Amino acid sequence: MKRRCSLTPRRRAGLAALIGCGVIGGAAVPPLSTPPAFAQNTPSLLEFRWDSGTGYRKLYFVQTSQRRRERSEYFFMLRKKDRKTAILKLSITVPSYFNARIRPKNLSLCKMSMGGMLSRSKCGEVLPAVFEVNEKQTAIEVFPDTPIPTGGTYAVVMNVFNPSQGGMFQFNALAQAPGDVPVSGYLGSWLVDID
Repeated sequence: MKRRCSLTPRRRAGLAALIGCGVIGGAAVPPLSTPPAFAQNTPSLLEFRWDSGTGYRKLYFVQTSQRRRERSEYFFMLRKKDRKTAILKLSITVPSYFNARIRPKNLSLCKMSMGGMLSRSKCGEVLPAVFEVNEKQTAIEVFPDTPIPTGGTYAVVMNVFNPSQGGMFQFNALAQAPGDVPVSGYLGSWLVDID
């Protein structure tokens, strides 16, 4: 004996809606599309390097976009633990294959307000500095009006359009401390990824 199922008008309307939307029955359901991945405004937690020698030091950075040819803001940060002395001059080496136009007017030096789980890192105070970019776009020289002190987090902020080709780009930081000997020492590297 077959069991008869009685549906109230309300249940019938709900069932009809489910069948009409393709949830129940043989109707085709369009696949769910996922939006393209955007930069998460934080660097990756895991970083792989072929040669992880002791001479490499990872520095913290934030970029607002990882997509090719899209406008992005880079925060190349130097935290308190990244330096032992004040910085009289900061040099950033740029890979030769990073084909983005870097202009001194799109660079700034900031004292950072560090974010956390609920807030983003942002520029708290812009510090006066002179920026020089060489002709080949492979070096950025930063001359702050007063030496960058050892306490706090500071960043060079760069506004550019991302390169047209994807890949990994290693920017190196060299700092010159105040003193009699004008020698720049290696502070670390920012490893930037463009999708």
